[in-house]
Amino acid sequence: MRLWRRRRDVSAIYRRKDGRWSTCVSIRGKQRHLYGKTPEEVAAKRDEFLNAQPAALATANQTVAEYLTTWLETVVTIRNKASTQKSYSDMVRLHIAPAIGHYRLRSLSPEHVQTLLNDLHRAGLAARTVRYARSILHRALNHALKRGYVARNVADLTDAPRVTKYRATALSEEQIRAFFVEIRGHRLEPLYWLALLGLRRGELLALTWQDVNLGKGTIRVSEGKTDSSIRTLPLSPTLIHVLESHRERILKREARVRSQDLVFPSAAGTPLSPRNLLRHFKSALKRAGLPPIRFHDLRHTSATLFLENGKHPKTVQAILGHSQVGITMDIYSHVSLSEQDDAVQSLEKLFARLTW
Repeated sequence: MRLWRRRRDVSAIYRRKDGRWSTCVSIRGKQRHLYGKTPEEVAAKRDEFLNAQPAALATANQTVAEYLTTWLETVVTIRNKASTQKSYSDMVRLHIAPAIGHYRLRSLSPEHVQTLLNDLHRAGLAARTVRYARSILHRALNHALKRGYVARNVADLTDAPRVTKYRATALSEEQIRAFFVEIRGHRLEPLYWLALLGLRRGELLALTWQDVNLGKGTIRVSEGKTDSSIRTLPLSPTLIHVLESHRERILKREARVRSQDLVFPSAAGTPLSPRNLLRHFKSALKRAGLPPIRFHDLRHTSATLFLENGKHPKTVQAILGHSQVGITMDIYSHVSLSEQDDAVQSLEKLFARLTW
């Protein structure tokens, strides 16, 4: 199949086996094939057809950046929660629009998108982040396809880098003790206590005092990734005491801090930046002489401690907020060397009887 392009900003025109030239255009979800004896004849038919569709053509003639802005404002804001809206907007603003935003929507090609993905990966972005960028663009182009603004979703024809499964690290009891000795008295110490209860970083930063019931000894996690992530957890006496002391310190600070109602605001009373939290976490690990683990590994440590102390996987699933117990066991299916040793030693009596 031979492809022909009159200009860089036109749709692909190809030669059929019968010798004719053809292209396919899509308006409002309906596709139409156009034919001609020459590529120029097909291009003229295509332009004539599109000019008869002013609304779709106007959108198709937008730049990718203009289209994505409209999509974020009119579709994402209605269908997605605030945190997702911000995540999509940041990805478009920081990575997608600067690279391919200048192209016309109707002339965006798989090569343009593949170059974007390759450049992001070469720039040092994690494979998972690059795949997320592709996913957002794919969603946006699917909307354009359904509305007839484009003939195909070019993101379908691209490949994102493969994600290497991260080997999570769980801190030992001795390492946990060393970490908390290092951060003792710091205003973020209570946050790390709750991280060891199994809360995600985003859940911690979104936590408000309305979510905390110190009288009943419960905490409600309402900023969840899924419905199962929204959950109510019991607090141990130690955690209740830690949070009571933390709240007393918060109430003694200026009104602008209290007005946020956040359990863990920044020192200035504004929402705490995830980057600043991570910076403090990495610094505390280094000062305590511990390996540079991810913040999410505190959650992994929590799950590991629960399972190693004999807690049922369904209980751990509920605490972590996983949608299925299979997810819990898939992530935390490893066992420590000491557990393996206990299992092997439990067979020793049988082995002894079989020895002759």
